[in-house]
Amino acid sequence: MILELADIRIAPGQQAAFEEAIQRGAGAVVSRAKGFQGFKVNRGIESPERYVLQIFWDTLEDHTVGFRNSPLFAEWRAIVGPFFAAPPVVEHFELVIKSD
Repeated sequence: MILELADIRIAPGQQAAFEEAIQRGAGAVVSRAKGFQGFKVNRGIESPERYVLQIFWDTLEDHTVGFRNSPLFAEWRAIVGPFFAAPPVVEHFELVIKSD
């Protein structure tokens, strides 16, 4: 399993609208992509315009090739992209240690 971590900054005062958009975008669009396993979204406490989106994929290529090169990516960005104050910083991680 691969973890995609996206650090997202949005314009001030747009939290409620963005949270609705990211729920809709991830739940209705990204979830249809091959290899999608689930997602989580956290909002910053000290920086309420900062969000961390976690998406779980079967493989790195499911995200970087399959999803990003599909029409689903354009659909996703059309929903959430207007809220971005800057392009998200995206990195990928693999699990090395898990507690029980």
